[in-house]
Amino acid sequence: MAYKIDESKCTNCGLCEPNCPVEAISEKGNARGIDAGTCIDCGACAGSCPFSAISEG
Repeated sequence: MAYKIDESKCTNCGLCEPNCPVEAISEKGNARGIDAGTCIDCGACAGSCPFSAISEG
């Protein structure tokens, strides 16, 4: 199951985006979003989020 970003916690800082090895994260308005079809469930993004806004979907 792909990771997801809780938009209520995401500050759109962008720290997660460069940590995604498959470039599944992009800016979606005022937050970042994860493309579930591209995500490989590695968890690299979740470990890099200082706001705990990313979790397994």
